[in-house]
Amino acid sequence: MNTKSGNKIELTFLFLLFITTSIFAQKFENLALTPPMGWSSWNKFGVKINEKIIREVADAMVSSGMKDAGYEYVNIDDCWQISRDKNGNILADSINFPSGMKALADYVHSKGLKFGLYSCAGSLTCAGRPGSRGFEYQDARTYASWGVDFLKYDFCNIDAQNAEGAYKIMRDALFTAKRPVVFEICEWGGSQPWTWASKVGNLWRTTGDIMDCWDCEFNWGGSGVMQIADKNSKLAKYAKPGSWNHPDMLEVGNKNLTDNEARSHFTLWCMMAAPLIAGNDLRSMSQVTKEILNNKEIIALDQDSLGKQGFRWIVFNGIEVWAKPLRNDEIALCFLNRSDVVKTIEFDWKENPTIWNGNADGSPIKVSDKLNIRDLWLKKAIGTTKENLKKTIQPHDVLVIRLTK
Repeated sequence: MNTKSGNKIELTFLFLLFITTSIFAQKFENLALTPPMGWSSWNKFGVKINEKIIREVADAMVSSGMKDAGYEYVNIDDCWQISRDKNGNILADSINFPSGMKALADYVHSKGLKFGLYSCAGSLTCAGRPGSRGFEYQDARTYASWGVDFLKYDFCNIDAQNAEGAYKIMRDALFTAKRPVVFEICEWGGSQPWTWASKVGNLWRTTGDIMDCWDCEFNWGGSGVMQIADKNSKLAKYAKPGSWNHPDMLEVGNKNLTDNEARSHFTLWCMMAAPLIAGNDLRSMSQVTKEILNNKEIIALDQDSLGKQGFRWIVFNGIEVWAKPLRNDEIALCFLNRSDVVKTIEFDWKENPTIWNGNADGSPIKVSDKLNIRDLWLKKAIGTTKENLKKTIQPHDVLVIRLTK
């Protein structure tokens, strides 16, 4: 065979391989059928991360009861990577991760947990480390060889890249690597990913970064808990099993939220069927933080298999009422006191017999007078819908109930 013929055959083979990969590459099925639950390093540790912290967090996820409550992913955010070798392979920071990512993933897996990493669609990550642009397939193979189960994919330093196109490239690369990976699309909602991302990833950020504060906003894009909730609340119709709106990681257990605010924050994320990715230091949690993050009755709202995102239903007397349809025709309601003063409510079920969400698909939900009411934070029955619901709610706190037959 002459050289020209050989080159032609090789080029034909590569072209056919590319076409075949493009046709059959897709999103992994049957992943994240309920919102992913886990932990990520960024909110608490930022760029100051190392393998000792990750191992200890994995240990704490088990010992604190979080694993038993459903948390499973231990995710390293930006700054684990340092450079590439002469062949273009991504290299971990050997000072902070001397054992390497494969050994660290093995340790996390040995705890019965799953291991997640971070990368970026641009040439550099948001913190200036090597991104995956131009190395998507190579990086995906590397992640598969390390045992990565979750990939958060950021969108910094992207030049003129199209978001949907960039994320499809990495989706196809992950699929070609043949290891199922939960894929997080993190472009902060700029391209309205809820309109296209359900065929690309398992969760997509709907907002800028969350900040450790209750109701605040910063010029550069960071927002407090309530600002984030307001933006995400309008997107309920786009959430479904395997595809979730992601209003960013949790700030529960960090320094600036009161206990009431942390409880409300966690509740709203569960009502909105949001991924529950803790962002605090699991090694030094207060008892209150553990009780919030491990409340299985609240978590059950988030993990309900019907897969419906809750929504802001009505506002009365300064109280926001959020509703979430559940399987078996059950309903969750969250009464949020967003104000700075104590509120006393008397909710008349006869005056509110129908729950309707104007932002989401679906039929109106009927509330009969034969439903039992359970308080999910007090973890006890508090009556039925035959009588008016009378409660006092502290500032920035919630009353969360489940209506059952």
